[in-house]
Amino acid sequence: MACLVGYFGDFDLAEEATAEAFAIAAQRWPSDGTPDNPRAWLVTAARRRAIDRLRRDRVLAAKLRLLAASQTGQDTTGRDTTGQDTTGEEDVPQTAIPDERLQLIFMCCHPALALEAQVALTLRAVAGLSTEEIARAFLVSPDTMKRRLTRAKTKIKLAGIPFGVPADPRLRERLAAVLAVVYLVFNRGYGDDQDRSGLAAEAIRLGRVLAALLPAEPEAAGLLALMLLHDARRDARFAGEDLVLLADQDRSRWDWRQIAEGRALLDRALLDQARFDPGRPGPYAIQAAIASLQAESELDWPQIAVLYGKLADLTGSAVVRLNRAVAVAEAQGPAAALAIVDSLDLPDYQYWHSTRAELLRRLGRADEARAAYGEALARAHTAPERRFLQRRIAGC
Repeated sequence: MACLVGYFGDFDLAEEATAEAFAIAAQRWPSDGTPDNPRAWLVTAARRRAIDRLRRDRVLAAKLRLLAASQTGQDTTGRDTTGQDTTGEEDVPQTAIPDERLQLIFMCCHPALALEAQVALTLRAVAGLSTEEIARAFLVSPDTMKRRLTRAKTKIKLAGIPFGVPADPRLRERLAAVLAVVYLVFNRGYGDDQDRSGLAAEAIRLGRVLAALLPAEPEAAGLLALMLLHDARRDARFAGEDLVLLADQDRSRWDWRQIAEGRALLDRALLDQARFDPGRPGPYAIQAAIASLQAESELDWPQIAVLYGKLADLTGSAVVRLNRAVAVAEAQGPAAALAIVDSLDLPDYQYWHSTRAELLRRLGRADEARAAYGEALARAHTAPERRFLQRRIAGC
């Protein structure tokens, strides 16, 4: 997909050609055998399909021009009134970064697009998320998200936004959106749908590329540290197909080498941020610090609650305040946490209902807890989550 967008500069054409190439592969490979280089085969097949489509469109356009000219007596050479050739192809810009996916992310994260459109378009193009999945991430309807994606793709095409990683200092103008996109890709792969686990590995790979590309950017290192620290617990998060909460995880299954790498990156990010912007760590470094504390044998919940408070002040996010409530429940008790949760306006957010249900359960308000778990269950999208919530309801 990234190769084709870079070559043709057209999202819709690239998506259609990619889908056709995979359809051909699904038909031919079982009988002909898998090619030695499947990725190159797919790119070549998709590129040929796209070129065929462009040729058909060009022939149709030429015929329409001839028809119109025969009716009006105008010139039929294929030139418009300015004398410019309307059938030629534009050159595709090249960059020094040999990573098409990262180039595609920077293309999607152009400042000419609204920030939400940048993130949504990248999740669609790079991570392959469906419109419905992206809509859930933004808490909007699928129709609303579909319109946003269409507008973003149209603007890229009409404005001629280049495919590639921009040079300094423009690269840093897009960094916040790029980091947000990479983290959202990671979260989708780290979630409860184990079929998406490859996305987490891809996000970490992109994080490593970004950290190497921008060694002086503390938040690039902070994001990589955050992803490594979370991913180190991946194998312990499930028992078969069932979710295992952090407190119940088998710590011997954690990847302690990866945790050490994440902590070293976190130290570097905090040191650099102290040097460039004293007293104001970035959001990814704060989250990495929380993840590092969560890997301790004895969790310092008051400190975790303080860090979540700083993160909430920095981001203004209601979801972050919900996470802070979980830490407050451990540090001060469920009643204090419930007061925070009830002050948040997140009626369509699954984890607001499940968090509230857990606090009500711990306060002995079983009927209310059962109802809140039911609201969370109605919004759950994966089988492990549904089974977990069903067990909670049965236990109330």
